[in-house]
Amino acid sequence: MITISQRVQLQDQEIEWQFIRSSGAGGQNVNKVSTCAQLIFDIRASSLPEFYKEKLLARSDHRITPSGKIIIKCQETRSQEANRETALAQFISLVQSVNQVQKKRIPTKATRASQQRRVDTKKQRASTKAMRGKVSY
Repeated sequence: MITISQRVQLQDQEIEWQFIRSSGAGGQNVNKVSTCAQLIFDIRASSLPEFYKEKLLARSDHRITPSGKIIIKCQETRSQEANRETALAQFISLVQSVNQVQKKRIPTKATRASQQRRVDTKKQRASTKAMRGKVSY
């Protein structure tokens, strides 16, 4: 069982794993061992609550395909098991992030004193530049 929150848990069978050869440095180990872990999760066919499904499908994340699948590829280490754990942690954090509600931003105004300081600085800068003009005798 994969625990997303206190009320939401997923079966291990809902996640499909593929192991492919990693790219990059690593010598002969890269050429013969499939250490890159690829997690595939179908959002629409899952047992997630509808709220999670709607939020995940509406999210614009490069890991979510237009067909509604989450694909997470991890090849950070040379160990298949470590890559698998990292991919699973990324998946859990992605699904948990849907449940967090963003705080509504309250726009603030600049204080009158800060506005006055800005205007005074502009006037001072303008007078400095005005003194740079041609001198008339």
